[in-house]
Amino acid sequence: MPSSLAVLMDPIGTINPKKDTTLALLLEGQRRGYSLHYMTQGDLAIRDGGAWARLAPLVVRDDPHDWFSLAAPAWRPLAGIDFAFARKDPPVDPQFIYDTMVLEAAQRAGVQVVNDPRGLRDANEKLFALQFPQCCAPTVVARDAAELKRFAAEHGEVVLKPLDGMGGRSIFRSRHGDPNLNVILETLTGNGHGFAIAQKFIPEISAGDKRILMVDGEPVPYALARIPQGDDFRGNLAAGGKGVGVPLSDRDRWIAAEVGPELRRRGMRFVGLDVIGDWLTEINVTSPTCVRELDAQFGLNIAGLLFDRLEAPRAA
Repeated sequence: MPSSLAVLMDPIGTINPKKDTTLALLLEGQRRGYSLHYMTQGDLAIRDGGAWARLAPLVVRDDPHDWFSLAAPAWRPLAGIDFAFARKDPPVDPQFIYDTMVLEAAQRAGVQVVNDPRGLRDANEKLFALQFPQCCAPTVVARDAAELKRFAAEHGEVVLKPLDGMGGRSIFRSRHGDPNLNVILETLTGNGHGFAIAQKFIPEISAGDKRILMVDGEPVPYALARIPQGDDFRGNLAAGGKGVGVPLSDRDRWIAAEVGPELRRRGMRFVGLDVIGDWLTEINVTSPTCVRELDAQFGLNIAGLLFDRLEAPRAA
């Protein structure tokens, strides 16, 4: 029977309740009878090898003006919590990595952590997609500016971004011969000290950057196409893109079928694929979004699908 659910997230008072996927998950858990417990990064600890957290009892409401109440927090072992949702937004920095190690200790004590802590460490949202080269447009990852410029010369127009960004931040569209290309590469690589990723520009971005949600390795049948607005080439909702729900295409389903088995193998229970045109561009594992938009447009309950899978007996 449902018992307890803890969530590691960014400060709940700062979210947009109309669009926040973590809130959708918490509302569904509460509807199913789970007691909810809230924590942020500063609330994690390890004592004598065991995972502890300063947990605040949480009540949530589907009210854009008053969406949560917190009781007084208290330190307790995470062992005994049924589910822990890891929903901290990037960047995946050293502190995030340490969080996954605490959550892995909780996992060893029997807590179901969503997504799997090791998977969160291993599956960089930009690099993980490149494990499926048959699904991806031409891409190069390098620190060396000359290599990145060579790629631009080969493919003409490119998109350049850091490995740890989200929400459309620090994404550049450039081309061979662009007088700003040198400074873009200097900025992204820190003058050659950090990796940057370059992808061939996909013109189909005009029709939207599709977010395909994967529940236990299976795709939700509709995607949210995030369509650029005005003179901005980025479709990210955080960058002003417009979200329009669309049915999955045959190509979308093929990409999902290529990626899904590996997601299941790694314990990545709730993931977002980003697809532009025919090409997979990212695999979002830390805090995938767009549940509330798809639920509203198609009468879905994606959080319910996830809980159904989490509560089902796992195959031996």
